[in-house]
Amino acid sequence: MKRNVLLFSFTLLLILGALPFLGKAPAEINSLFVSNEQLRTVNESIAWKGTPKSEDGKFRNLYQPFESRFSDLLKWKLSRNPQREAKRADKRVLEVQAAQELVSGVNDFLIWLGHASFLMRKDGVTFLIDPILIDNLFLKRQSELPLALAKLPKIDFLLISHNHRDHCDQSTVEYLASKNPDMTVLTGLGMSEVLTPWLAGQQIQEAGWFQQYDLLDSAVQVVYVPTRHWSRRGLMDENEQLWGVFFFRFANTSIYFMGDSGYGAHFADIKSVLGSPDYALLGVGAFKPEWFMHQSHISPTDAIRVANEIGAENFFPMHFGTFDLSDEPPLEPLDILLENADKINGRFIFPVIGKNIW
Repeated sequence: MKRNVLLFSFTLLLILGALPFLGKAPAEINSLFVSNEQLRTVNESIAWKGTPKSEDGKFRNLYQPFESRFSDLLKWKLSRNPQREAKRADKRVLEVQAAQELVSGVNDFLIWLGHASFLMRKDGVTFLIDPILIDNLFLKRQSELPLALAKLPKIDFLLISHNHRDHCDQSTVEYLASKNPDMTVLTGLGMSEVLTPWLAGQQIQEAGWFQQYDLLDSAVQVVYVPTRHWSRRGLMDENEQLWGVFFFRFANTSIYFMGDSGYGAHFADIKSVLGSPDYALLGVGAFKPEWFMHQSHISPTDAIRVANEIGAENFFPMHFGTFDLSDEPPLEPLDILLENADKINGRFIFPVIGKNIW
């Protein structure tokens, strides 16, 4: 019972961010456009004006405003989960491979840490994406980490896609800040307000959509790109911080980290501006009930659709099996992907926490 109450409270906090958009259709929202003038914008289309805000100063999606209602939340949480028994009976957990030897070496790597957290070393530069590495009141891991926190390598760049608590964890960020005084944080517009109190003076770069971070001596290009999502962390900050994700372009490979997103035309926009990625790290979980979740998270079948539409050479699934956020059994997304593997145009990479994806 206690766990259900906590999960309900967490979901309530998340969904309240949708309330400012109730009843508004896309044509009814008058937009302003913003960007970080200190960063380069890579979208050269004459139609691109910048990251949109509604006239009340809140960030908004490119194509679909977030339209879920509080009554929808109540309907979901007060309804019986049709998969409740199957979920309870499914005791499977994600496969975990120890990563300490890999991380301690000198070779490049890209490893999944569970949920939407990735650790990557490329050309001597180490990136950590959306780490939630310490359990908190609402989120308890169902899969082990592949290495101890104390064994993490020196982090050059910490990337935070948006402010939701399963992607932006205070305890984890505070720990990383204490261990990495020279670390730079890459995130979206408005996120300094959230992150600065947790840091120890580290630099923060805030980007608008289709803006490239200034990584100085690093040869890699990291571009912040749009998603179909929303943001809220507290009671009074609905959509005041931007949500987005990351597209990496190295000399010999490219990586698209999808983070959280419902399906939309922005996927085609990203391909048009930045090309097809060599690796697509796509969310596949927290998708049921689909009538409620589809605006925030894509389903496994939609993830296949996205991988094919953007022309990904390699498809790695994530955002499942680590935290209990929705109605489906924890490994059902993987089951669906394996059942539909013949529909994936590129190479499907079986997800193992801690294993080198490259």
